[in-house]
Amino acid sequence: MSNNSKESKFVPYVSASKSLPELTVTAIILGIILAIVFGAANAYLGLLIGLTVSASIPAAVISMAILRGVFRRDSILENNIVQTMTTAGEAIGAGAVFTIPALFMWDMDVSQAFIIFVVLTGGFLGVFMMVPLRQLLIVREHETLPYPEGTACAEVLKSGEKGGTSAKLIGAGLIIGGVVKGLGDGFKLFKTEVETGITNFKNAVVGLDAFPSLLGVGYIIGPRVAGQMLGGGLLAWVVLIPAISFFGSSNGTAIFPSEVPIGELDAWGIWDNYIRYIGAGAVATGGLITLIKTLPILFSSVIDTLKGVKANKGQLKAGSIRTEKDIPAKYVWLGIIIVIIIIAFAPITDVGIIGAVAIAIFGFLFVTVASRVVGIVGSSSSPVSGMTIATLLIVAIVYKATGFTGTQGMVAALTVAAIICTALAVSGDVSQDLKTGYIVGGTPWKQQVAMMIGVVASASVIGFILVLMDNAYTMGSAELPAPKAALMKILAEGVLGGDLPWTLIFIGAAIAITLEFFGLNSLVVAVGIYLPVHTSAPIMIGGFIRFFIEFFSKTKEALKARVDRGVLFASGLIAGESLIGVLIAILIAAGVQVPAAAKLASNLLPFLLFLALAGLLWYVSSKGKKEDAS
Repeated sequence: MSNNSKESKFVPYVSASKSLPELTVTAIILGIILAIVFGAANAYLGLLIGLTVSASIPAAVISMAILRGVFRRDSILENNIVQTMTTAGEAIGAGAVFTIPALFMWDMDVSQAFIIFVVLTGGFLGVFMMVPLRQLLIVREHETLPYPEGTACAEVLKSGEKGGTSAKLIGAGLIIGGVVKGLGDGFKLFKTEVETGITNFKNAVVGLDAFPSLLGVGYIIGPRVAGQMLGGGLLAWVVLIPAISFFGSSNGTAIFPSEVPIGELDAWGIWDNYIRYIGAGAVATGGLITLIKTLPILFSSVIDTLKGVKANKGQLKAGSIRTEKDIPAKYVWLGIIIVIIIIAFAPITDVGIIGAVAIAIFGFLFVTVASRVVGIVGSSSSPVSGMTIATLLIVAIVYKATGFTGTQGMVAALTVAAIICTALAVSGDVSQDLKTGYIVGGTPWKQQVAMMIGVVASASVIGFILVLMDNAYTMGSAELPAPKAALMKILAEGVLGGDLPWTLIFIGAAIAITLEFFGLNSLVVAVGIYLPVHTSAPIMIGGFIRFFIEFFSKTKEALKARVDRGVLFASGLIAGESLIGVLIAILIAAGVQVPAAAKLASNLLPFLLFLALAGLLWYVSSKGKKEDAS
């Protein structure tokens, strides 16, 4: 009785008795376009730095600007459908780039059909498995699970009158980010990488990639996370690389895995042959540590879910009013069963019954965890990496025990991990979307259908984007490290494939454990170790700007106004650069000749340009003090 009384007290922004345009043709078309756009942008970002950012608030702002400004439509529920579909693209992009690029690194001919199959099945499972949890997590625990991104997006939708100014900020960032990327990496008017050695410090290198997207990422994630990532980069490039160079310079023979003596390697050679394995060990261990930290939530989530089902006599029936209607349970369970059966017997993946059973078990277990964790700490802190790593390792061990090894076994294990990773990414985002819908008064089944449409739209193009990026930049290269996928590749090889430099991997694992004792986020620092310091440095500059914005904001109102403006502009920078990066890849694939080298070789110009961009981000953020805080 107490639960029902609590639920009845909550009144959504749009009451259940009121009917507004929602799952309309206009909303679906706009949602599909934005899902593809933000899916491509997040795919580029995930391949570049191994991180993705939430698209819900930028999508909500853009949706309001288009629906109200162009089509003169004023339905908050229609806006909600558009942002729901857009986050599907973001989630599909994340699930795909954290795993599938490993196949490209094995020089395999990856078909579009295979990629579409993996992300579609994972995406559908993510939606289907979350539907039965909505009543438990979104409705019954509305007061205890805040779902920060979902709540924030609901506030943006409710304060829709600010959509015009907010859309201009995103648009300005998008144009500026795109122009800088186009001039730098498209027309090659100037270098986009700044690098310098340190005098009398052999092979110690510091650098900076003058990418607008990295500046925007740093501002969004904040100074603490950005600082720890840079700390990992400095540990690798001014400690480990010089140390390896110093102790190995007199050795005339090559040390595995390098085929060249250390004395003949420069900083990049040492990074490629040694540091990446240390970083991979650190990232894997950091991911597992993150998962272990969530074990209490994992167990409590499962127990609470079982208690909720028991309390409802095995059924989680939605109410009869509009705001309580989910996709009917019989269709949800039928959908899950059909997808699992297809995965088990589809020749396109060849994961077999073992893989399908693993997907069913880990899917239900980890989707429950992911949906609850994002409700507490947000999507950016969800241990998706750790759960994907655990899935890959367990499935690979089972495959090996059954004699399913070699290349086939590695591909099958990675496929299972890719489907689970996509399901987790989608379930986390759909949880946030359903929270938004619960607050604003959306119709749950319409949101769930919209999410599936977004999954289909994004899945249809994500493979095309991955192939383009590989052809243009090469997966696993310094230009496109694809750090999470490279880690999955190494783990699969370690269990099922060839020989690995286990000492280097264990060194990385030991570093991650040590970092935890220092009270740091080992996974964040480990990503910094794995990536070139050139990637972490511009992220830290964005983090510094966020720090000073927070430091000089004397009231909570001014702080919120400034940070919100900065996040919108930063989101535009990320989207603008990412989309132009994909466009450049398309042009290269079409045979357009892109200049091989920058016309201006100066390090100073890109550095000054990046500082100017940082100054602009500061100006845009600080301008919110009076305009938006009052």
